[in-house]
Amino acid sequence: MATIQFCAMPIPDRDNVHAARVRMKVATAVALVLGTISSGEVFAQAAGQSSGQLDDLRRQVQELQRQLDRLKAQQDATARQGSASPAPDGGRSARASTGGPGIQAGPLTLTFGGFAELAAIYRNRNETADVSSNFNTSIPFPNLPQYHMSEFRGSARQSRISLLTEGPDDGRARAEAYVEMDFQSSAPTANSVESNSYNPRMRHFYGTYYNKASDFYLLAGQTYSLVTLEKKGMMPRQEQIPLVIDGQYVPGFNWTRNPQLRFVKDFGGKLALGLSLESPQAIIFKGPNNTLVPSVSSEPGGSLFAPTVNYSTDVAPDVVAKVAWDPGYGHYEFYGLGRAFRARAGSDNKTTYGGGVGLGMILPLGSQVDFQLSGLAGRGIGRYGSAQLPDVTVKPDGELSRVSAYQALVGLIYRPASDWTVYAYAGIEDADAEDFTAVVNGNTLGFGYGSPLYDNSGCLIEGSSACAANTSRIEHGALGMWWKYYQGALGNMQVGLQGSYTRRNIFEGIGGDPDTNITMGMLSFRYYPYQK
Repeated sequence: MATIQFCAMPIPDRDNVHAARVRMKVATAVALVLGTISSGEVFAQAAGQSSGQLDDLRRQVQELQRQLDRLKAQQDATARQGSASPAPDGGRSARASTGGPGIQAGPLTLTFGGFAELAAIYRNRNETADVSSNFNTSIPFPNLPQYHMSEFRGSARQSRISLLTEGPDDGRARAEAYVEMDFQSSAPTANSVESNSYNPRMRHFYGTYYNKASDFYLLAGQTYSLVTLEKKGMMPRQEQIPLVIDGQYVPGFNWTRNPQLRFVKDFGGKLALGLSLESPQAIIFKGPNNTLVPSVSSEPGGSLFAPTVNYSTDVAPDVVAKVAWDPGYGHYEFYGLGRAFRARAGSDNKTTYGGGVGLGMILPLGSQVDFQLSGLAGRGIGRYGSAQLPDVTVKPDGELSRVSAYQALVGLIYRPASDWTVYAYAGIEDADAEDFTAVVNGNTLGFGYGSPLYDNSGCLIEGSSACAANTSRIEHGALGMWWKYYQGALGNMQVGLQGSYTRRNIFEGIGGDPDTNITMGMLSFRYYPYQK
């Protein structure tokens, strides 16, 4: 009797048309085998066969069915990602961003990603900054010569390399490791005079364990904070990153990238709960009279830290608890943030607690427009905004006091065609004054953040140093577009154009509360060799 045998074969996912044909063949084969097994003729023939041959046939049928299920999942993922921006910033999975399967290295699958970029940056006022802008203290007032000078720079430092390493899937669990780097860090001796050779920067480096049976995952390593808005659910590499060219994104956007230990449990794909313990650092404002304050709240870097930078003396990790809901229309999030700040005041260690609450949502407005809204409010939350307002300030007795603040971002993303994306963002970061007075040597002095006793009298006079300029609010608007002008066997090539306006307001002091502003324009050419 003739014996029908089936061989398990890999299902390619690079070409959707070919994948669809393979899927039809596999489905047909499975249907034929299952139909034949159910017929009386096969049972009659099988009477002379050994049970081992029948078991082998069943295993082959099961393997074909598994391959069909994997192909369907890959096609569903590709369909969902087809509406995503043509200018991703790590927001999609590395496997999806390549447009094809990974490379097999023994039991592991390696998937490469990233892009090469040439960016041009123009600012009407000189920040002396690369492609990542400073939306706060580097926006100069007229007392500085930078206010009166424009700035042009070319940069390739946002170019990116990524690698996703996936282990075998045993049906119950799987694991992966992800690394992503760019070139935006700067050693103390790095410069742009001749070689322009800045050292690389670690953006992401983490491992993830997925338990499929219980539908949870555990992540350890460095990636975006859990406060960052997600596209759907609460999965890594699914963050809703602003589509701007600027590497510092936009004011009002809540994020960090830092080491963390994260646990997330999913409930049927519509509800997810997460908890993350994240590496802390605090932005501490000491004020012009800080030399009179008996306090130790930060220290210059030592072993493996930059000696020119101060690091806060932290006592515990930042804690983020988050819930994400996907009811079928839109995506919604709510989270709480807890923080601890420590100083050595006098002869005692003093710990101050802060935190806040945040929310976010993404709403599809038809098939071509997405609306997003996110925000965070609380005390001691400045670190989590792109403008980097202070978390805490130093009181006259040396203790730390939390700065009350809020941050908000709204955005519209419009896709008139598959190769065009237009975006608009408006963001704000606002801080309250946290100021104090004390009598020192018979003089009443201001302490803390935003004191009315700080001197702003020279902010509008070129050459004056009398400009304390404590920022009270940052207001920002950005408008831009991406055009994917090539998409094919070579990957994809894109050009982006962006304009933005930022206004910096300061607290009133001696001499008033003048404001300043900056206008920026950016142009980006990107080549994604791994992604169609």
